[in-house]
Formats: sequence, C-alpha cells, structure tokens
Amino acid sequence: MSGGIRIRGLTLGYDRHPAIHHLDGTIAPGDLLALVGPNGAGKSTLLKGLVGEVRVLGGRIERGTSDGAIAYLPQAAEIDRDFPLSVLDLVAMGLWRRLGAWSSLYRGRATCEAALAAVGLSGFEGRPIGTLSGGQFQRALFARLIVQDASVILLDEPFTGIDARTVGDLLALIRGWHGQGRTVIAALHDLAQVRAHFSTTLLLAREPIAWGPTAAVLTPHNLERARHLSEAWDETAAICRRDHDDHGHHDHAAHGDHHDHHHPGQHRVNREAAE
Repeated sequence: MSGGIRIRGLTLGYDRHPAIHHLDGTIAPGDLLALVGPNGAGKSTLLKGLVGEVRVLGGRIERGTSDGAIAYLPQAAEIDRDFPLSVLDLVAMGLWRRLGAWSSLYRGRATCEAALAAVGLSGFEGRPIGTLSGGQFQRALFARLIVQDASVILLDEPFTGIDARTVGDLLALIRGWHGQGRTVIAALHDLAQVRAHFSTTLLLAREPIAWGPTAAVLTPHNLERARHLSEAWDETAAICRRDHDDHGHHDHAAHGDHHDHHHPGQHRVNREAAE
C-alpha cells in the first residue's frame, strides 16, 4: 500500500506561536512509528498537522497516499460521548468519505457489522455510545478506523484509561494493520509498550530529539534531553527566523543548528534527529 510521508523543515503552531518546529524526516510506507516525549512535547500537534487540523507555519508535509486517505483517532477526551449516537452510527461515520453522509449507514451496514465483530462488539450496534465503558468505546472507535480502509492511520494516546485486555486486543489490530502494509503512527506515553511493539520511534520535545530504531532512540541520554528541553520551552516565543531554499529546507550552515524558543540563559543543544 502507499502511505509514506515526507516532512521538510516543518513548523506547526497556533496564532503564529510554534508548538513543534524544524522537523525533518521520512515516514516510510508501512512504518510502525511511535511518537513519544514529555507532556506538551508536540505529539498531538504533529498528528493534527499530518491530518490537516493544525496550520503549517513553515516547511511542508508531503503525503504519499494515492487517495489522500488518512484515518485519525483523536484523544478520547476530545470526543463528545453525550452526543446521541448508536454504536452503529458511530462506526458508519468512517464510511462518509467513501459513500457519502446520507448513504453510508444503509449501504455500509454489513461493513460496519464486520468491523464491530473484529473489535469484539458484535451485538452492540444499537447501544447508545454514552452507555459504553471506556474500553468498549475505544473498541468502537477502532471499528470506525477499520471501515475507513486508510493507508495511513494516526492514533493519539489510544490506550489511555482502558483495561489491559482491551489494550492487548487493540495492539493486535495495530500489528495486523502493520502486516497489511499500512502506515501506523501513534502518540504514546508507555515506553515499555513502545519498546515491545513499535519498531521505530520519534522522540519530541517541541523539536526532534531523535528519530530511528526504537532501541537507539529511547536511551537515558535522549530521554533526559527531551525532559530538559521541554521544561525550557518558552510558550510565548515567536517563530524562528530562518532562511529556506526553494524546497522548504532550512539553511543550517548560515544559521547554525540552534533555535530561539528557550528561556534566556538556558543551554541550547544541537538536534540529533535523523531520518
């Protein structure tokens, strides 16, 4: 399947204030990539940038999907569970892009029921989503991902607040997607989980700390650097002023490899991110 993503000099932010900056790298088609870093490191912002929900302030994102299909699961806290939807309605929302909002439920019922069976929710079709447990609701959201049949799947903290059995079942689905050649990118906080299940990792602290094989990225030195840089971040800083070439790359030779988003007096270190 297609699904590679090239990131070139990327800065993402809100109201002209960067939330993640100067990110370069390539996510290969079929990659199984974990995004890790301290709270506020920019993991969710990067996922929202990849799906187009956060403004690109600098650089660019080149998506290699043939049809532009990216399936995105936001954090559970961002989803209104009080909205009067049945489980089947929720899953059918994943078919809107393919079938249209008005016909997805009727034409895609069998597809939705198969997806619910795959996540262990057969018989839950008519249940209101507000009656589901946290684990059941997350299973239903994964069923919605299944019916989207996307080549790129973005997951923002998909295992927060759910039971161990559900985590295991959902990890099995992720491994299945990876085996099908889909690109899976997940923001996670459990480093043991990352080490056990994700082959590559991007460690963020508003800027890239390291990107590559998980064992090489999640070293004590890199994790300490991420913590230090996250604590030193200045939320009110403006965007770095840097020269770009015609392709969006930064001129590191002219400007060095330092950034201006830390508090005055903080020690600044070079990035060690690698493609």
